[in-house]
This record gives sequence, structure tokens and C-alpha cells, in this order.
Amino acid sequence: MVKTEQTAAAVCASAPLSESNWLEFSTLSGIQGLLAGVDEVGRGSLFGPVVAAAVILPDHALPELMAAGIKDSKKLSSSRRTELAQQICGLAIDWKIGFASTAEIDQMNILQATLLAMKRAVLKLKVQPVLCLIDGNQSVKNLLIPQQTIVKGDERSLTIASASIVAKVWRDDLVLRLAAKYPMYDLARNKGYGSQRHLLALQQYGSSPLHRKSFRPCQIKILSN
Repeated sequence: MVKTEQTAAAVCASAPLSESNWLEFSTLSGIQGLLAGVDEVGRGSLFGPVVAAAVILPDHALPELMAAGIKDSKKLSSSRRTELAQQICGLAIDWKIGFASTAEIDQMNILQATLLAMKRAVLKLKVQPVLCLIDGNQSVKNLLIPQQTIVKGDERSLTIASASIVAKVWRDDLVLRLAAKYPMYDLARNKGYGSQRHLLALQQYGSSPLHRKSFRPCQIKILSN
């Protein structure tokens, strides 16, 4: 781990303070072994699955991604997210996607479905990390690999931010493919979230088979003509 600590020190010495506050260069720099960042997207969406990504990055990828301006996926443009996702997947030692379906969301609630998606992403990894960094404050149940929850992890950990970007791009691509089947909901623009046009379409047409029936906006009765 000496190499990691030297790399971290070199980057932190030359980077502005705001860029050197990533946990991999401070709190987590002494951990022996590979870390997996885990994050989810689509938790607040009305349509489609909740999606999680687990990403394991090599030491040399961290300064590269920091130099590329990596940040929380919600703070990036769509085109920049796509570019960074390609870079992340190219650099990653391993990365995997896990998701929970709309039926599972309705059956077990969105929180439990989110944790299930995270668990599925981690279990798909072919390379086992020594520690999973989980975005948020909820631990993943029955995960045999050690884990650490990090509130606002996508703003504090490069590895979690990478997982956030990969999951967001993967889910957006999925929703875009489904948008052609359900054009009335304007999914290509809202990605399944509750925009005004989406909510009006739910009132006019009702929910589709891929809407989350346990979410109140999807329970709206169709307006009569």
C-alpha cells in the first residue's frame, strides 16, 4: 500500500484543497486491499427499476479521475456523464450493475429494493474487495463482505462517485430504450421522474406496467373525458 500512499501524497500536494478532500486520499488511504464503491440511482423515479453499480478502481485511476473533474453524477451534464462512465469502466478492475424491478419495489418498498439492488451489484463482482463503501446511511443486509456507509458518499469518495456515474448512465440508457414503447410519458426527457408532463400523462392514460404502483402519483385515477 506504500505505492497508494505515495500517489495520494503526490496528488494532494499538487491539488487544491477542495480536490484533495476525497476520502481515498485521507481516511481510506491506509486500507490494505481493493475498495468497491456502491451507489444507486432512480430511487425517486416513478418508472422503471432502481439501479445500483459496484465499481473497483486501481490506485492509478484515482488521480486520473480527479483530474478529469469527476463528481456526483447529478452535478454533471448527460454528455459528460457518458464520457466519464466510459473512462471509469475502462479503468476499473471490475464493475457490475444490479437492479430491483418495479414489482420488487412495490412488494418490498423502495428502501429495501435499493439495498437489494446494491447487494446484487456487489455479488456480481468477479473480484472481491476487502471493503464496500456504501453511499448513504443504510447498511446492506446479509452482505458477507465488510462495508462502510458514507453519507453523501458520492461527494466524498471517488469510488462511490464513479459508481454513481456508471449506474446513472446505465439506467438512463435503459429508460431511453423503454421510452419508445411508452411515448406518452415523455420518458426520454424526464427519465421516469415526476415532471409536469409525466404527471399529466399519468392522469390521462394511467400507469404503465413499468410504473411503480406503490408510489402515490402512479395511483391517480384516469381523468374522464
